[in-house]
Amino acid sequence: MKIDLRGDVLGISDIDELGAANSEAFRRQVRAAMPASSLKAIEIDLSKTEFVDSCGLGALIAVQKWASSHNGNGAVPVRLLNPPLPVQQVFELTRLHRIFEIVKR
Repeated sequence: MKIDLRGDVLGISDIDELGAANSEAFRRQVRAAMPASSLKAIEIDLSKTEFVDSCGLGALIAVQKWASSHNGNGAVPVRLLNPPLPVQQVFELTRLHRIFEIVKR
């Protein structure tokens, strides 16, 4: 997994899978990377992600909650970029596509 801060956007990429085996490490690393200053967005590139389970969904929801409370000026959007069809279907089945902004680029 790669995390980088591009201006006021926190970018997360190179996630092969997000599940029980690595969801806690994902939470920890993202939380540690959140800057003290305000963010405009968090973009999580899921283009390489082949698997997401309930633990992975929980980790993404945790990031969403941190983003909502992180910026004193309002919620920071969490964008999920380019999820493969099977991963996008998980978001649709769980109705999480209503919480996250899913972007195809």
